[in-house]
Amino acid sequence: EMHESTVSRVTSNKYMATPRGVFELKYFFTTAIASSDGGDAHSAEAVRHKIKILIDEEKTPKDVLSDDKIVTLLKDQGIEIARRTVAKYRESLSIPSSVQRRRILRNRG
Repeated sequence: EMHESTVSRVTSNKYMATPRGVFELKYFFTTAIASSDGGDAHSAEAVRHKIKILIDEEKTPKDVLSDDKIVTLLKDQGIEIARRTVAKYRESLSIPSSVQRRRILRNRG
């Protein structure tokens, strides 16, 4: 077994040429999000997917979830994550803030 920091140092500033282009080796790794119940960690990509699913279920302005509410719902699923991380992941998915999503749903209604 190898420590995460060792892998990080070894892959730092290293690149791989692929048929789809040149990528930094770190591109092929994902970060892990600790489990709040002591179980297996969750990949950042899996957490992003869960956030997208939660937000996709919003149908009316009153259904819109704040980043804090998403933190609570993820914690109920055993995922320990900070509100700022939820915001960062949401933004990386090009999903607007809860205020903007609420406004969009009101304008559709």
